Amino acid sequence: MGLQAKKPTTKGPADWFTGDVWIDSIVEADDQSPVNVVAVRFAPGTRTAWHSHQGGQTLYVTEGRGLAQSRGESIVELRPGDVHLTADGQAHWHGAAHDHFMTHISITHGPATWGDHVADAEYGQPTQGDVLPGGS
Repeated sequence: MGLQAKKPTTKGPADWFTGDVWIDSIVEADDQSPVNVVAVRFAPGTRTAWHSHQGGQTLYVTEGRGLAQSRGESIVELRPGDVHLTADGQAHWHGAAHDHFMTHISITHGPATWGDHVADAEYGQPTQGDVLPGGS
């Protein structure tokens, strides 16, 4: 095992993201462990497509402001220090707020299944009367 050289930063694939996203691998799943850990930096307004993870997903926000939503639930605001948990197989999306960058650490325990891109009308548009945490 021992020290491993850091891999280069990669641009997030357009099939998975709307907008510019940069990914730094921290831990890659292998035959010893299914755990995958990456740091993901989202430009303002950038978000994932709808997706789910075998084994679920844990996000730890390190900077900026973000949004997340599980299918059928309200959009939640994410701030530095927040931990957002998504259950095994739960369809969801997450990304930066309209006017802020957002970086999070993503911890997954299995592969992702990717779906449709989040439409502009879905992204960050709470329904009338809904208020995001923090008053936004």
